Amino acid sequence: MDPTISRSVYVAAEPRAVWSMVTDLPRMGRFSPENAGGAWVGGATGPALGAKFRGTNRNGAKQWWTRVTVIACEPGHWFAFDVRSPFGMRVSRWAYQLTPAEGGCVLTEHWYRVGNWFVRRFLGPKVTGRADRPGFNAGSIEHTLAAVKTLAEAAKPVSPS
Repeated sequence: MDPTISRSVYVAAEPRAVWSMVTDLPRMGRFSPENAGGAWVGGATGPALGAKFRGTNRNGAKQWWTRVTVIACEPGHWFAFDVRSPFGMRVSRWAYQLTPAEGGCVLTEHWYRVGNWFVRRFLGPKVTGRADRPGFNAGSIEHTLAAVKTLAEAAKPVSPS
């Protein structure tokens, strides 16, 4: 499946530090303009294949939660998760890809629109207050990547080679 939207940023920080940031779903709210974090559930304590997570999102006064399942977890390289509504309807898929680069890495965030017409045209806009989900997510991804870059570069400078 091809992503609907992908954006990338170069990060001058150790790839493992960047990896730990984008896989720390409970604290993702510090980077995202919509996600407010959440909690690992069902015995999960961190990112792992099959791990479950309950995410919380906000748009002004609107707040909603989602069911998340990690579908790919290749430490230091690839992290992906499927998002479903509280009713179990597929909503989206998100993924983070890290590619080594001189002095750091390239971080790419992917968004896959997988919800059916009911989710796209009715449920999503009603619950989230966003009629243009792709338009919002393009800006949201850029915001998230910039926030990760800022924190990673401030916290984990790359060791000279």
